[in-house]
Amino acid sequence: MSDPYLSQDDVVRLRDTAVESDLADPARRPLLFAGVLPKYRGSLPLLAAPGPQVQSDLNEMNRVERLIDGSVPLARWLANAADQLTDAAARDVFLKALDRVSRDAAGEPDVASDVPTGETKEEIVFRDDTVPFEFLGGGALAGASVARVKVLPYQGGALLQPVALPHTGTGWLIAPGLLVTNHHVINARKRSAGEQQLADPTDLRLQAQGARCRFDYVSEDDPTAEDAAASELAAWDEELDYAVLRLAEARPRPFLRVATQALAVPKDTPVPVNIIQHPGGEPKRIALRNNLAFDADDRDVRYFTDTRGGSSGSPVLTDDWTVVALHRGTRRVSDVSFQGKSTAFVNVGTQLSAVMEHLREHSAQVHEEIAAAQSSLARQGQALEV
Repeated sequence: MSDPYLSQDDVVRLRDTAVESDLADPARRPLLFAGVLPKYRGSLPLLAAPGPQVQSDLNEMNRVERLIDGSVPLARWLANAADQLTDAAARDVFLKALDRVSRDAAGEPDVASDVPTGETKEEIVFRDDTVPFEFLGGGALAGASVARVKVLPYQGGALLQPVALPHTGTGWLIAPGLLVTNHHVINARKRSAGEQQLADPTDLRLQAQGARCRFDYVSEDDPTAEDAAASELAAWDEELDYAVLRLAEARPRPFLRVATQALAVPKDTPVPVNIIQHPGGEPKRIALRNNLAFDADDRDVRYFTDTRGGSSGSPVLTDDWTVVALHRGTRRVSDVSFQGKSTAFVNVGTQLSAVMEHLREHSAQVHEEIAAAQSSLARQGQALEV
């Protein structure tokens, strides 16, 4: 049995908030379980009293790491509960729990949460925010490089027993046949008791070799989505939280241009960034331009945007569709303002320049392969190439 995501105090707090907000009404229970596998929902005990029913549901889901489709039922339930509420304080209780469950389920490592305050509406809104029309076409081409990544966990050289449930993330092509994602996506371990669990190096390689990358996944019933298998874990680093997978077959497909220098964010002048992602392992989504990078150093870029578990490994792109960072984590924050309003989240990505420097020093052959591909883009003067 998996370690619980939440403490019993957290479960009681959620139950009490649900009761006070009328979420315990039996008529709302189907809404709370929307998107959860029906077979699993049907296996849960049924109680006569609404409050105990909510607590029973929470306790049962709290003990389940994920289902056979890779989904985390507790995360789905918490997200549905938050969507049902308009009261900010009550909604915040569920969102805080959702943030913890999503991060632990993804095995996302801790990210420093020290962020500056004082973003003001005038600095962000009062400027020309239009872009050339070709921006849309560039985004569509960039999206063809992005895939959902699904990884099965191994332990002791074999698939985890009694059943290996898939972990999901996002990845993107940096060169023909080379896909970048987070180390913690390939690690395929949930956080337990606040600690990141690490796969043995042999298991890590097996997990990478068994990873499946689904390109063009834009809707649930899209028959044209293409699955690609990985064949090798070509390079990785836990601290920078990146992994490079070699695909078994390098089919013709666009790959993304990466920044050669660290993104600099001038004081009081946030930089718009765009994130193409597969949140929760779901079809492709994009967060556009209103996601502002507000701070950066040699290793990290910090920005405001909408991401969820499964967005890990997404490319963080500037308006010319150049990747400047590898999205690796989201943190709930307080006392931070965005566009004149309090914001609940801040995101962190690893500078691509730091990833490339690490590859140059520790995986020279992979670095040379990527550098050659990137040079071909530079020679043609394009952000992308088929």
